[in-house]
Amino acid sequence: MTHVESDFGSIHGVRDDYVPKDSYLSREFAALEKEKLWPRVWQIACRLEEVPKIGDYVTFEVIDESIIIVRTSETEVKAFYNACQHRGRKLTEGCGHTVKLFCRYHGWRWNLDGSVDEVIDREDWGNALQDPDLQLKGPLIDFWGGWVFINMDRTAQPLLDYLSPVAEVFKNYEFEKLRYRWYKTTILPCNWKVALEAFDEAYHVQTTHRQILPVNDDATGSDSFGKHGMFFSSPENRPFGLPSRRLNMPVPNDTRGVTAAFFEMMERDLKAIVSINALNAARKLVTEGKPGTHMDVLTQLGGFQVGAALAEGSGWPMELSPAEMLKAGLDWHVFPNHVFLPAPDAMLAYRARPNGDDPDSCIFDVWSLMRYAPGAEPPIKREFYPKWQEHDGWGLILTQDFNNLAEVQNGMKSRGFQAARPSPVQERAISNFHRTLRNYVLG
Repeated sequence: MTHVESDFGSIHGVRDDYVPKDSYLSREFAALEKEKLWPRVWQIACRLEEVPKIGDYVTFEVIDESIIIVRTSETEVKAFYNACQHRGRKLTEGCGHTVKLFCRYHGWRWNLDGSVDEVIDREDWGNALQDPDLQLKGPLIDFWGGWVFINMDRTAQPLLDYLSPVAEVFKNYEFEKLRYRWYKTTILPCNWKVALEAFDEAYHVQTTHRQILPVNDDATGSDSFGKHGMFFSSPENRPFGLPSRRLNMPVPNDTRGVTAAFFEMMERDLKAIVSINALNAARKLVTEGKPGTHMDVLTQLGGFQVGAALAEGSGWPMELSPAEMLKAGLDWHVFPNHVFLPAPDAMLAYRARPNGDDPDSCIFDVWSLMRYAPGAEPPIKREFYPKWQEHDGWGLILTQDFNNLAEVQNGMKSRGFQAARPSPVQERAISNFHRTLRNYVLG
């Protein structure tokens, strides 16, 4: 590729403040990821709510691999490689419901548990075809927080070991009780890592999302935990719901209004992270709450939110403590390609994947999840937009983010740019991501 350094033979090219540009631009690096990264990592294929009934399936695709996730019983979900054992044709596409896994080429069929059901004119083979040989093959599959994870390496470490310490940090969040509010996928004109990293730090908020500063302080710290990384609000920040220190604005005597304005903005411009209960609680704070210190205001807000959740039946993670919420921070990057921003009753989450062998393109999923009362969750609607500009419902915040990505991808190709220089304080999760990535790809 033009203007790209292709000498990336060392795993030591990354520092806290330095990431070589080859991992974003080089076709050779993308080919190494295809060979050494994606077949060896635990990654999210779908959520359990996508396969609620026996026979429901989701087809998950990454690099050249296609994997069927199918519910085989009330208590079991399995994963199979999406390939007919006769001539290799894919058995499923997209999502749906079936009683058998059927090949549309020659009519071979499999039961939901992967065992062979029918081979047309099987006598042609004499005794050469044995049922165990025709069993559909599959990757490892495991579950956490309502997510379905797969790993193509049959010798991989257990999922919970791989996720450590993420699962422990969020043990009381009850992510498995979240449901999709909306689900959108698009093709972005950038490397999958460029897309993911736009949501792996908050250092960009003060410029890209400057409209947020009057209602929330934005400076962050960032840290790494093995393969994974996260960012959190800086200890010297003003508490949640107050203007950013960058603006030199005074703190209002009554902070109910500015606190509620943050929730109104998130609902208007994102429709994620903040649940409907949280929005209504913020509105109630203004009309029925009492003036007081900002901590008094936040305490009232929490009480309104928990009360509304319990009253409507959506529930609340009652074992979750304020100390745990503080420890959890604002945003986590689960290696390699999942980023999520958690709240007690909602979540904004992202997944990025290569789009074929093109390092300048990626498949990007955005998920808004929320707790609902049983039976009140909306039906799952998977929206796909080949170009993100074809959809006008992303909201202001995601639109601002997406507008940066092609410019980043193209700008890095310049002769005048040699490496990314992430903040060693606010963007450490990014440099840790690249160190881990290079250990897989080059180690």
